[in-house]
Amino acid sequence: MRELTYVARHTVEWREAPDPKLRSDQEAIVAPVAATSCDVDSAILAGHTTRRQPHIKHSIDPPFALGHECVAKVVETGDAVTTVVPGDLVVVPWSINCGSCDHCRAGLTAHCTAVPHMAMYGAPIGGSWGGLFSDLVRVPWADAMLVPLPTDLDPVAMASASDNWSLSWRLVAPHLKSRPGARVLVVARGSIGLYVCDIARALGASQVLYVDPDPEHREIARGYGAATAETLEPVRHGFDIAVEATGRVDQLALAVKCLAPEGICESAGNHFRPGELPLLDMYLTGVTIRIARDNVRNHIPDALELARTGHVDPARVVSHVLDWEQLPDALPEKRLKPVFVRADG
Repeated sequence: MRELTYVARHTVEWREAPDPKLRSDQEAIVAPVAATSCDVDSAILAGHTTRRQPHIKHSIDPPFALGHECVAKVVETGDAVTTVVPGDLVVVPWSINCGSCDHCRAGLTAHCTAVPHMAMYGAPIGGSWGGLFSDLVRVPWADAMLVPLPTDLDPVAMASASDNWSLSWRLVAPHLKSRPGARVLVVARGSIGLYVCDIARALGASQVLYVDPDPEHREIARGYGAATAETLEPVRHGFDIAVEATGRVDQLALAVKCLAPEGICESAGNHFRPGELPLLDMYLTGVTIRIARDNVRNHIPDALELARTGHVDPARVVSHVLDWEQLPDALPEKRLKPVFVRADG
């Protein structure tokens, strides 16, 4: 089989690898049929994760298999697998988890103790698990990890359910449930922020402001009913919930300055560069801030269920639908949310 392999800044190529084999009766082999780039993949392709930046503790060097968002078709299952069968379409979560350790049972699936810390597809930080831009992928705990895709959902629209779409649900849905009609600020540079706009409006936010210098992104956000701005000027006590998805600490600092008393800020940006936060302002306002690696497996079913209602339209964020064979040439190009589709999927 082939793995799409990150080999150098802005460069990926197909490399041959052995076909994955079942190693236990709990495993499955899947074939991605609709895979997309996560916002962090852009950072990887730009070289932000390499050791030339010494302040990054978890730096990683190429080559390694890339990709951690996809809908896949089940090809083979072990005898103990009960939730999926060959031929099923499934969402493959980005992090590896067993489903039965203390952390997994507590919902902390991104911190599974059965595997090395930060075990994931698409980056060899917690071991080498391959990437979801591969012809075939081994899933070590199929019942715990794989989520069947409802038949009424489009695999292309939901290719990001492995991470960005389901993460976006988590960033706002629980907060809007406890704070109906909250005012939501979104400071973003990619797909996460746009998904958040869609979900926030669908779940009853009274106001959504989307801040992004990209005019095409702002146009999509307006289609979701959000007000938009190119840059952010701090609005004292202006928002109940803020979501930062830029990876820039200066933008995170601006977002928290806009929060109302006891406001909540969710940071989904991958902060590869250091910076400062306005800690005194945050203290005086009573801000809650979470900068977290997401336990996405827990949220995938709820995020898919919201998609099924028809009150959201994640397909609007899909910027390009491209053939699987175009991956080496097309992935390094700057695109919002390309989805690569297998012709035989």
